[in-house]
Amino acid sequence: MIEIQTVTFDCADPYNLAQWWSQATGWPLVDSEPGDDEVMLDPPADGRHQPPLLFIRVPEGKTVKNRLHLDVTPTEGRTRDEEVERLIGLGAKPYQDHRNPDGTGWVILLDPEGNEFCVCRGAAEREAADSAS
Repeated sequence: MIEIQTVTFDCADPYNLAQWWSQATGWPLVDSEPGDDEVMLDPPADGRHQPPLLFIRVPEGKTVKNRLHLDVTPTEGRTRDEEVERLIGLGAKPYQDHRNPDGTGWVILLDPEGNEFCVCRGAAEREAADSAS
């Protein structure tokens, strides 16, 4: 058995990418400043186990599709579609849209360094769909 300690992003500018993810998640940066080679975001202490996000400077750029990515869901009563729009407003780029007419599906976005992540429906949307069927 193992426990995931952190989820690590290789990137060109750890501070800027961590700032973007901080805006997206609401998680604070841990003791960092511009130019740092490693920057960490701490998840909230809300009883859910979520590993911190760690951003590490690497010399090479991203060249192919991620082999690992985050699936995120909206909070604070937002829908998946509202969350997609909010993240695009923060600077994410649309990549692939896998939404279905019945409301299922997800949207793949790219963060400012081109890392793919999926925006899925939140718990409230899934529960509403389940109770309607």
